[in-house]
Amino acid sequence: MTDNWTANNIPDLTGKVVVVTGANSGIGFEAAKEFARNGAHTILACRNMEKADNAIQDINTEIPKAVVQAIQLDLSSLTSIRKFAETYHTEFDHLDVLLNNAGIMMVPYGKTEDGFERQFGTNHLGHFALTGLLIDLLSNTPGSRVVNVSSIGHTSGIMDFDNLMFESGKAYEPMTAYGRSKLANLLFTYELQRRFDAMGASTMALAAHPGLSNTALGDHWGIVKLLRPLFGLLLQSSAMGALPSLRAAVDPKAKGGAFYGPAGNGQRRGYPVVVQSNRASHNLENAERLWQVSEELTGVHYL
Repeated sequence: MTDNWTANNIPDLTGKVVVVTGANSGIGFEAAKEFARNGAHTILACRNMEKADNAIQDINTEIPKAVVQAIQLDLSSLTSIRKFAETYHTEFDHLDVLLNNAGIMMVPYGKTEDGFERQFGTNHLGHFALTGLLIDLLSNTPGSRVVNVSSIGHTSGIMDFDNLMFESGKAYEPMTAYGRSKLANLLFTYELQRRFDAMGASTMALAAHPGLSNTALGDHWGIVKLLRPLFGLLLQSSAMGALPSLRAAVDPKAKGGAFYGPAGNGQRRGYPVVVQSNRASHNLENAERLWQVSEELTGVHYL
């Protein structure tokens, strides 16, 4: 008998509705598949609908009774995010799990449709807006959860509110921007949990990270593609990388504000356990300021 938490520990999810952003590949796909395998009505929230449809076919081939559907969502567009939320409200009256998984990693400097630096805009602001637009359903669904996927890369993040999105590319470095966006994911998670606590809501906010997982996230970065055969000896599978997110989403023993990651050395690989994030992620002043700035930039105000 092992104490290692695996997909076999996922409880029956019949009757629950789960949204997974970026669910057409990588850890998002693996998580969506396991939600569906255990009975959840699983929504694949994806930018590319062709890839989403292919993912659904793959899931249905493996799990014929799976209830899965795709709704288009481009996290780099506030218009798309609002449209997704409107569509979801039309079709569903509750939401049990929102897994904010989608993200981009170490891309060259650029701006989203709304003028945000791409990594901060997609990885943080997009999910902040999406969560806020679905917060009414989450708050009214007993035991619901928001799970934000961060990264061990959050440790390189610095919240510089005077140049939050590297205006005009000032001081922009892909890893610096990525680290900031992942630190923002954690600041957002912990502040959201504090607000749920203040409301007396049963909804929980949690975070997770996949360690070093074999996904396509960094494939645009040339050295990753070149060295992937070598990295493959160090990386864990997407299925293993999805386990921290899955545990945060469904473990009945999970507590709000918990951060899950691999148990192995340096949190790079292994089975999911509660891990610790760095001191910067618990900075209350930065969390409150980030929340205020995020509301101002997105125009999305929470309950």
